[in-house]
Amino acid sequence: MWELDHGFICTAVDAPAGDRLREFGLREGSRNRHPGQGTANRRFFFHNFMLELLWVCDRAEAQSSRTQPTHLWERGSGHPDACPFGVCLRPASQPPAPPPFPHWLYQPPYLPPHLSIAVGTNAAQMSEPMVFSLAFAQRQDQYPRDRAEPLDHPARLREVTRLTLTHPNPSPPSAARRALVEAGFLHCQSGPYCLELGFDGETQGRSHDFQSDLPLRFVW
Repeated sequence: MWELDHGFICTAVDAPAGDRLREFGLREGSRNRHPGQGTANRRFFFHNFMLELLWVCDRAEAQSSRTQPTHLWERGSGHPDACPFGVCLRPASQPPAPPPFPHWLYQPPYLPPHLSIAVGTNAAQMSEPMVFSLAFAQRQDQYPRDRAEPLDHPARLREVTRLTLTHPNPSPPSAARRALVEAGFLHCQSGPYCLELGFDGETQGRSHDFQSDLPLRFVW
């Protein structure tokens, strides 16, 4: 009843590492700023997934009383012990079922009052990825033409079919992270921080490592 929507990686301001993705063969989509939340991004879209490079652009907004419980400031500040990743789900059908992880509702200033983001109760657990869901999201290839983003890339990667998180902390997982793993949305293993995206069933046996610039690896 839910599926992967997107993942983010916290980066340096303006995400210069995004240029490596373009050089690899991805077409960049539109950029966003999140007014009142203090973050901005560069985005790369696939048919069923979006990869977001996220940074803090306004320290005061990111540390405001409304935003602080998300701990985006801590994740984006470059602290070596803070997991720089976030994993977002969207409903696979309408009306959406309750999110499949324990959560609280976050209403950021940039969304209209009737919309909110379900944020996992592990948000303050810095060794884990931020877990959240958007009940109003849909597949990237189902948005109307006036909101369409570039989905087809020279690199010929189409759909994300696996998401694996490598992280150095061996502590027991939170209920939110465990829910994603048990549902098959996320695979976890031990090691230095890295987000690995598997594409199109990984039938070609190829891979590309971006870890000199980003904690990111593609397999296809």
